[in-house]
Amino acid sequence: MGLNELDLAVIAAYLAGVTLFGLRFRRKQRTLRDYFLAGNTIPWWAISLSIVAAETSTLTIISVPGLAYEKDFRFLQLIIGYFLGRVVVSLVLIPQYFRGRLVTAYELIERRFGGKLRSLTAGMFLLTRAAAEGVRVFAVAIVIRVALGGLLAGLGETQRDVAAIAIVTVLTLLYTFEGGMAAVIWTDVVQLAIYLTGSMAAAYCILGLVPGGWETIHGVAGQASKFRVFDVSWNLSATYTLWSGVIGGVFLTMASHGTDQLIVQRLLSARSERQAKMALISSGVAVFFQFFLFLLIGAMLYVFYKLFPPAAAFTRTDTIFPNFVVTRLPHGVGGLLISAILAAAMSNLSAALNSLSSTTIVDFYARIWPLATEERRVRLSRLATLGWGGVLFGLALLARHGGKVLEMGLSIASVAYGSLLGVFLLGVLTRRASERGAMVGMLTGFVLNLYLWLFTGVPFTWYVVLGSIATFLVGYGASWILPKSSYSQSIVQAEQCE
Repeated sequence: MGLNELDLAVIAAYLAGVTLFGLRFRRKQRTLRDYFLAGNTIPWWAISLSIVAAETSTLTIISVPGLAYEKDFRFLQLIIGYFLGRVVVSLVLIPQYFRGRLVTAYELIERRFGGKLRSLTAGMFLLTRAAAEGVRVFAVAIVIRVALGGLLAGLGETQRDVAAIAIVTVLTLLYTFEGGMAAVIWTDVVQLAIYLTGSMAAAYCILGLVPGGWETIHGVAGQASKFRVFDVSWNLSATYTLWSGVIGGVFLTMASHGTDQLIVQRLLSARSERQAKMALISSGVAVFFQFFLFLLIGAMLYVFYKLFPPAAAFTRTDTIFPNFVVTRLPHGVGGLLISAILAAAMSNLSAALNSLSSTTIVDFYARIWPLATEERRVRLSRLATLGWGGVLFGLALLARHGGKVLEMGLSIASVAYGSLLGVFLLGVLTRRASERGAMVGMLTGFVLNLYLWLFTGVPFTWYVVLGSIATFLVGYGASWILPKSSYSQSIVQAEQCE
């Protein structure tokens, strides 16, 4: 069927509307806290929804249905771990962040260890977040290529990818550049509503297209074991088991929501420590519902295409949902779904741009030029946002040569998360750990995860677990061997006096 003028009008209206809405938050930000933390004026429920939107990208919406289409609901085991991990972060790390006026997660590392380790952790965040985000931004090209295939028929594949990624990147840059964190969070809330509404509309349409509706879907999908959730086997080569899901999910969330500036920056924007905890815990409930919906859509698509086989077999599961949206949904609804997928892309991109910019300015520039005025720092923060927009645009084009975008994005992030989490746990849970020992442990954990990713069949769900344990144990052991720096000694003495 394809998209028509009505669908394109819906997409254009969304892109213009969300950009103008984001620009409404353009105001004179006088300090870095105004620009990067919205002056601590955001209510907990908005931060909660923004967290969900920030960890949901285009690749989530197009890849998770593909997981259920190809396999089953075992991905939900990871989501159970996601919720439990949020509880741990609320108890262990959030109280540490609210002891002082922090802007980035890595200021906590300097307060505990010293400036060198702060630079190392912040630098690792910049490199791995940019790489993972490039994969997520590329997912936009998959959707646009399918949705606007007819209109872009005269362009080559590379040209279509460049056009798709450029449109989303430029529009997101406009409101992120001007409005800072306030624009990011409130546009996240709107975009979350759009993509969840669009996803529920898709599920409703599939019900109407399958003869017999839910009874047929339940029968066919159930017979094919599509609703299977739990796998209690101890198979380390399996990506989604109960143990890798719960244990791996807990560690992955402790890292992503406790050490990654992308999420920590939102928590630091809360009005109080209590509101930050409320935002984080409630986001776990919302994430479970969201992923259940995406997996349900995948099972429903399995039944639909079982009854109405496509003209050509799908070569990758990432394209199944976008293809259905373009070829099977009524006009208008198809445009809404494409807008929903773009909403997730813009939400995640704006979060990444703001967090990369904040780490660049606060953790590097402000320390090199401590006498720079707040006005100059805010101005440079906007320029850093533009610079990172260009970097992510280039990385998204490089990501065209990867495999399944969901698991590739999670794998890249998980390689760094293990060592980052290990360092944060060393700082929070021990007094003996020194900066030099922690640096040795961090590099060990990173090299281990890099090896697991590139040279073994161990799934990404175990990377953070193994990497953080290696970082913690090696870092703690090395701290007994390597002499403490004078900075570390003064920190320990200060802790003992408290």
